Amino acid sequence: MPRPRIHDPERLLDVAERLVADRGPEEVTARGLALAAGVPNSVIYHSFGSLPALVGRAWLRAATHFVDVQEGLVDAALSEAGPVAAVVAAADAPAVVAARRPDAARLMITVSPDRVLGPQLPDEVAEALHALDKRLVRLLVHLARELWQRGDGVAVEVITTCVVDLPSAIYRRELAEGRVGEDSRRRLAAAVRAVLALPPPKRRSSRTATTV
Repeated sequence: MPRPRIHDPERLLDVAERLVADRGPEEVTARGLALAAGVPNSVIYHSFGSLPALVGRAWLRAATHFVDVQEGLVDAALSEAGPVAAVVAAADAPAVVAARRPDAARLMITVSPDRVLGPQLPDEVAEALHALDKRLVRLLVHLARELWQRGDGVAVEVITTCVVDLPSAIYRRELAEGRVGEDSRRRLAAAVRAVLALPPPKRRSSRTATTV
């Protein structure tokens, strides 16, 4: 029979998620992570190959969960309340994730993917991160088309303001504490609806338009 796994890789990912959200990926060391997880340093290398690979996989796991939740919220809102509600739901995704996995929400709002990318990141993790980024772009284009029947770059920029920029500005401080209050959620919804009250500017030339 195979030997039982003594150390759970998911436990290491949980600890990495928390430490990276707390300190940033640049300040996380193999020794510090191993101490926090209560395992020998060698477990990190045995399970993931390197510390950058572990950090990259932790970010990928959190980001995948985030996009899964966001897509589910959008689908539900589109079927029940229409495209404006769907954009509000997409913008509120950090608060929903924070209620379920606060460290994952903090990681998504405070650490950009370029801070975990690097030459030591395994190719499959880098490819998965790239694929996840494409999923997010498709979601943004989908929302723009639902609202305005257009998926060009100008329209997608308006959706990006609602789904990325406004939540980062309004939720960042509370997400650092691992929670988002109802008042902030109402203010975000109001801000998103205000932005969507105006249609996007005219399309740019075809050479700069985005059609995903």
